[in-house]
Amino acid sequence: LYRTEPVFRAALDACADGLYGELQLDLRDILFDDDAEAMLPTSIMQPAIFSIEYSLARLWMSRGVMPAAMVGHSIGEFVAATLAGVFELGDALRLVARRGRLMQARPSGAMLSVRLPLDALQARLPAELSLAAENSPGACVVAGEHDAIACFRVVLEAEGIACRELKTSHAFHSAMMDAVVGPFRAEVEATPRRP
Repeated sequence: LYRTEPVFRAALDACADGLYGELQLDLRDILFDDDAEAMLPTSIMQPAIFSIEYSLARLWMSRGVMPAAMVGHSIGEFVAATLAGVFELGDALRLVARRGRLMQARPSGAMLSVRLPLDALQARLPAELSLAAENSPGACVVAGEHDAIACFRVVLEAEGIACRELKTSHAFHSAMMDAVVGPFRAEVEATPRRP
């Protein structure tokens, strides 16, 4: 897409250029490198996800696919808000980069995709784990410390319930991220927003 779609390229360039001051690196160098491990740190992955989602949306919009409404999950919320005009692109990039750094500084954790409806999962969910997402009526994600996720996985597999650990560095959308909320809220409150 970057090589063949000028609108995608221009949007991704704008994101990479806007992130340079926060990341102290050119995101394109990591996105287009063969080292997939370089993408794994949260401080890189979150700005990369934002940049790709934003660039794809701009490409679709350039082709006349205009949203009537927007919603997103996690980083997608920031993309939707930026496209809707809540944030200027530069402000959104700064927030996403700072959010990624704050999350990266937290202790590592794990996430587990579980093929269960929400009600069935909640009846089994240990107190030390958090429901991170309900992705569909039969698929959820839980998050928490590595050992707690590993133990829960063993229990689920013993019951014949399909589950898979996600390749992630941290337990996103869990209580392990609570310490990020205050500092990040202050960042958002200091950022201009529009309805």
